Amino acid sequence: MTRDAAIRAATTYLDEGGFLADLTRRVAIPTESQNPDRAGALGDYLEQEMRGSLEALGFQCTVHPNPSPKGGPFLVAIRREAGASKTLFSYGHGDVIRGQDAQWRSGLSPWQIVQEGEKLYGRGTADNKGQHTVNIAAMAAVLKARGGKLGFNVVLLIETGEEVGSPGLDAFCKSQKDAWNANLFLASDGPRLSPERPTLYCGARGAMNFDLTVNLREGAHHSGNWGGLLADPGIILAHAIASIAGPTGQIRVPEWVPKELPAGVKRALADCEVGGGSDGPQIDAWWGEPGLTPAERVYGWCSFDVLAFKTGNPEFPVNAIPGIASAHCQIRFVVGPDSSQFLPALRRHLDRHGFPQVQVTQARAEVFTATRLDPDHPYVHFAVASVEKTMGRKPALLPNLGGSLPNEVFAETLGLPTVWMPHSYAACSQHAPNEHILLPVMREGLAMMAGLLWDLGEADARILPS
Repeated sequence: MTRDAAIRAATTYLDEGGFLADLTRRVAIPTESQNPDRAGALGDYLEQEMRGSLEALGFQCTVHPNPSPKGGPFLVAIRREAGASKTLFSYGHGDVIRGQDAQWRSGLSPWQIVQEGEKLYGRGTADNKGQHTVNIAAMAAVLKARGGKLGFNVVLLIETGEEVGSPGLDAFCKSQKDAWNANLFLASDGPRLSPERPTLYCGARGAMNFDLTVNLREGAHHSGNWGGLLADPGIILAHAIASIAGPTGQIRVPEWVPKELPAGVKRALADCEVGGGSDGPQIDAWWGEPGLTPAERVYGWCSFDVLAFKTGNPEFPVNAIPGIASAHCQIRFVVGPDSSQFLPALRRHLDRHGFPQVQVTQARAEVFTATRLDPDHPYVHFAVASVEKTMGRKPALLPNLGGSLPNEVFAETLGLPTVWMPHSYAACSQHAPNEHILLPVMREGLAMMAGLLWDLGEADARILPS
């Protein structure tokens, strides 16, 4: 009954094929939350796959309907131990984005695990089935090593609507908060800082998507007859976008960026070097906010990107001036700026710069809110020390993930200190064809999570307040 025994049990699960077997079943269930035809698969994942796996570990499982008609069901698994003073809240999502079946390279399928060397391919391997499979297995390993005890209670929530903005999640958690009575949050999603470096992060950047449209007239008109006489909406929109961000990507709307980079964030990122491994793109050192390191730009600052731009017919261009141009844009933002003022500030900015004809529309109702647990919080120090003990080296500590998650539900609605331990890497092709995970990263994740769960079971109020 030792910490080392729990870690060995967790890594043996992968070495002897248990992880591959479990993940193969889970990836085979096509839980595309963006596809209305797959609604039944969302319930199947919870009822037919996850319920049995969790009940075998002593959890009491209930599948709840979503209070939002836009979202899929929730599985809540609860395990309580007599005398336990702490309740850990954990989370995962069983839904995936569309499989994009036809775009995967030859020999691969989104719904079938294929192993090539150290890579496992399949939709959901990285986001998020592989990651919550690791955490559940690590918990099983600790239970085995500790004779059926964890030393704390657990509430595990698996949702099926994260890829469509987690509709209903906040309302559902608000309704259950008092019954759950949790103290701490620990879960896994997103990538490590680099494939080689264990990573923890304390929150997430927020995200807001919006559309810019210049609609000047009905239909297109021959460029020979009307060129020089009719305003070109594509040119107007290009100049409007150029007023929002400079030629090196620096944001020019002051309300969209923090007033400063907090000292605690700067300290946490001082030894963090961003990298996607051999499969990742090379960082453009000249892009983004000047004076910041790459880590500070993606984890401590805000970014603006044009995700799509259309004018005319790009596939079959003709000699005609289009009547409309549009761009789908996104802001990723950190704690500090007021996201409710982003679009009003943009409206004022465009008017000041002579672009009243550019329409601004929020693209969807859901906005991920930026959250960040203080890197100096005792729980953060506890988690960092645990991982360093397991791995023999210091993990990267990120104030927040560069991407976006519904962490505001856990940090603000439930009021929990949030720590995330990612088991993926940035070049995993998440949200794209050929999604995959790295087996060495998953093996380390099993070891680190087992060690951290073991340490949570031993921590008392002097170390980690309940």
